[in-house]
Amino acid sequence: MPSPSPTPLNPDLIDTATPPIPEAQGWARAYDGRSGPLIDLSQAVPGSPPPAALLERLAEAAGRPDQTRYGAITGDLALREAYAAETSAFYGAPISPEEIAITAGCNQAYVVTMMAVARAGDNVLLPTPWYFNHEMTLNMLGVEPRPLPCDPAQAFVPDIATAESLIDERTRAIVLVTPNNPTGAVYPPATIAAFAALCRRRNIWLVLDETYRDFLPDGAGRSHELFAASDWRDSLIGLYSFSKAYAVPGWRLGAITAGTDVLAQIGKVLDCIQISPVRAGQGAIAWGIDGIRAWREANRSEINARAGLFRRAMAPLNGWSVLAAGAYFAYLAHPFEAVPAAEVVRRLVQERGVLALPGPYFGPGQERHLRIAIANVGADRLGELGDRLQGFSL
Repeated sequence: MPSPSPTPLNPDLIDTATPPIPEAQGWARAYDGRSGPLIDLSQAVPGSPPPAALLERLAEAAGRPDQTRYGAITGDLALREAYAAETSAFYGAPISPEEIAITAGCNQAYVVTMMAVARAGDNVLLPTPWYFNHEMTLNMLGVEPRPLPCDPAQAFVPDIATAESLIDERTRAIVLVTPNNPTGAVYPPATIAAFAALCRRRNIWLVLDETYRDFLPDGAGRSHELFAASDWRDSLIGLYSFSKAYAVPGWRLGAITAGTDVLAQIGKVLDCIQISPVRAGQGAIAWGIDGIRAWREANRSEINARAGLFRRAMAPLNGWSVLAAGAYFAYLAHPFEAVPAAEVVRRLVQERGVLALPGPYFGPGQERHLRIAIANVGADRLGELGDRLQGFSL
């Protein structure tokens, strides 16, 4: 008698690629230490812990009995008020606590936003190279991730005319990430404004992921003026993460900024998948927005300096090209034209103890590229890269 067929699972989920970072970390586990300690430049993880004062606030909040109870679906009022004040000051525009929802990290903010704006059979434009979790989310929802190719010669800044040519009757949103993951590119305010105008004109959503906005270069000013427009609530949704600026990725806290009508719909999703965000971390961050501001500014300056340090470390290496660098990331072209990027990374970590991520993790047409998370390690370790890569060949 033949064996019964396996009970089926959701085919859209099965067809979604598995998370790629564990594969790269598996290559690193095979490194024998021949070139010195591993330099892990793969996953974007803060290289330093948060200040002790923030950890003390977390411990204090976690010890309070009221923090064990359910909180508000969209987050505790204290954090929404503090974050609304912070974003209002940053953008120079009034944003109310009612226009803020706190989530379990920016990844969750993105998932619930995509569930709100699109359904199976629709499409969403993602500039490529893209953040792989953005593509994975759309695939498992049955939404087409439509690539918007970004030219390295244009510093990976997406082109408006190209984007408009890709929009059709099933397009529901364009997603922009700035400063960008994976490239580190910072989109000019004029580009962001042009995309906002395009989305308003075509009646689709602009979803603006600013996870790394706290790491804009010195003198950059505001990243955009979109929240100053009176009609922003009709076509703009902003995403943010507390993980990087506060060095607390394990606390899983992010935020959505959107009109109250949009958040009412997103709240339905949040009630089903988290009920309420973890509360102790919310209390600590609500204090930390002002309480560790000086530490955050010093951290921003240090991270920004690493882009220049990385470029200097790579400059003497023939064939390697830094295509973009900023905030947490740099994007490289490797010199091995006939070798798949995954093989370059595998050999690089096993022979020189340097772990990056292959370009194809970030979308089509990326075989010649590697992503580097320059914020993961201190300046001294970044300075070793030139010596580690010198003479590396395949």
